[in-house]
Amino acid sequence: MTRSTLILGTRGSKLAVHQSQWVQARLQELAPELTISLKRIQTSGDKIVDVPLAKIGGKGLFVKEIEDALLSKDIDLAVHSMKDVPTALPQGLEIVCVPPREDPRDALITHDGCRLDQLKPGAKIGTSSLRRQAQLLHYRPDFIIEMLRGNLDTRLRKLREGRFDAIVLAAAGLRRLAWETEITECLPVHVSLPAIAQGALGIEARSDDSFVHELLGRFEHPPTRITVTAERALLHRLEGGCQVPIAAHAVLEGEVLTLDGLVASVDGRRIIRHQIKGVSTEASQLGTKLAEHLLAAGGDVILKEIYGRA
Repeated sequence: MTRSTLILGTRGSKLAVHQSQWVQARLQELAPELTISLKRIQTSGDKIVDVPLAKIGGKGLFVKEIEDALLSKDIDLAVHSMKDVPTALPQGLEIVCVPPREDPRDALITHDGCRLDQLKPGAKIGTSSLRRQAQLLHYRPDFIIEMLRGNLDTRLRKLREGRFDAIVLAAAGLRRLAWETEITECLPVHVSLPAIAQGALGIEARSDDSFVHELLGRFEHPPTRITVTAERALLHRLEGGCQVPIAAHAVLEGEVLTLDGLVASVDGRRIIRHQIKGVSTEASQLGTKLAEHLLAAGGDVILKEIYGRA
């Protein structure tokens, strides 16, 4: 069925709107006859900014209201940061398109331009991520990690006000907003393994909307889909969310897929990390296999302690 208009749902933050406008422009190039409008939707995660995500339900808080709008047909598609999307989607919805991925690494931004190894003993670092906290403490147990939530503008402002010696953000968001000059250092993955699907976007739509499927299919980036599939399969097997320090990073070279993953204790004292290789056509199986290895190597004990099931 041919349509003349599409409504694209997005969170209202500067980064979310920018990402959605980027997708809107790309789709407009593919279908100039369409009128594509943006609809801003406030999510629970945007409303609650003074409590750690781990204590209020995790990553699903950034997508639920948007998915409700999709199911009620108030919008036709939605642009998400894939790291915010739970591995289980509501019935009737799917990630129809995964565009090319941005830089998946974490970015360190410091108050005085110091790199990570130059930060003073006891330096105060702001982050809302238990994954980042665990890895930073594993690397430098002297660091003091304090909660930092809010949009990118808010976090950068708090750093400039001197509340922190450094903050850690996703490099992808800063690059998308053309704020690369704020980055002091992109942390190597051996120091800070990224969040699952960090740097990737996911465009969600109704499973039965063939028009949107056909349009977005022309915007799909298969290599990114493969790496994200492997990472999300690991997360799904580990039953992880924002309340658990889990990380993974997949790299595709030709048909060879390399997946690096870890499970850590919140204090960073214990890190279970492993890497495996496989073929790109078995991305999901590779993620599950690595998760099983991490569990068997001690990750199950860490996860049970975190979830209070010990």
